[in-house]
Amino acid sequence: MAKIAWVTDSTAYLNEELKNHPDLYQIPMTIIMDGNEYTDGVDLTPEELYARLKTLDTPPKTSQPSIGAFQNLYENLKGKYDAIIAVLVSAKLSGTVSSSEQASQLVDIPVYSVDSKILSYPLTRMILKGMEWAESGLAAEEVIRRIEILRDTGETYVLIGSLEQLHRSGRMSGIQFFLGSMLNVKPIISVHDGELSVREKARSEKKAKEKIMKLLRNSHEKKPLKEVFILYGLHPDEAESWKEELQKEFPAIKFGCYSLGATIGVHAGENTLGISWLNGLD
Repeated sequence: MAKIAWVTDSTAYLNEELKNHPDLYQIPMTIIMDGNEYTDGVDLTPEELYARLKTLDTPPKTSQPSIGAFQNLYENLKGKYDAIIAVLVSAKLSGTVSSSEQASQLVDIPVYSVDSKILSYPLTRMILKGMEWAESGLAAEEVIRRIEILRDTGETYVLIGSLEQLHRSGRMSGIQFFLGSMLNVKPIISVHDGELSVREKARSEKKAKEKIMKLLRNSHEKKPLKEVFILYGLHPDEAESWKEELQKEFPAIKFGCYSLGATIGVHAGENTLGISWLNGLD
């Protein structure tokens, strides 16, 4: 059985167990605020980020890991592993996949760069499932094929905490920002095929959550779901409260709450709340 190294970026959610996993490696993003660079998860926590966002003179930016950062990691993994599978943030939201692909051409070890078409815990869940498949003896190529099939069954819906931040970061058009902020519309943002789009609009957060619950119910009726992921910006209490509400409505589903992290917080804001699931997860 081939020994596989798993690589991801800092938009993925990693708990302490995964941070200490012997075969999982994480390359951090860079966050730029008022000309100063911070390494996501190393010298900037989500709490510190959201505090700083309120005092910035210019909009913050994020930067993908460099080709060199990937190359250095891949060189260090050569000899220890037979292959590397890098499952990374959506290529339509970041150039991280491209950096990995270019680095893979500079090293003498097979590297497979997978566009997760998503971020945060759904990305992490794909890695965990991929690890299961690899441990069962499947070849790297088959593991990747299955990850990509699983990836394409995902649904993600997000209530953005700050439309202004999303607009300033270039992730939302001016007209969508105007509609959301001036007309008190709460847009439900969908992540589909790796990019953000407005799925529906509601007049309040309560109405938006009701619409999301209907979307969840429709998927659950088509094929019963075992796991659903609640994603949040800075406030876990809000996520836990929604979890309790959803758990009563869907007692057969296991709900978990996961932080979106600092890189995503730059664009979405501290009050962001989302929900995600993989219809193909068995």
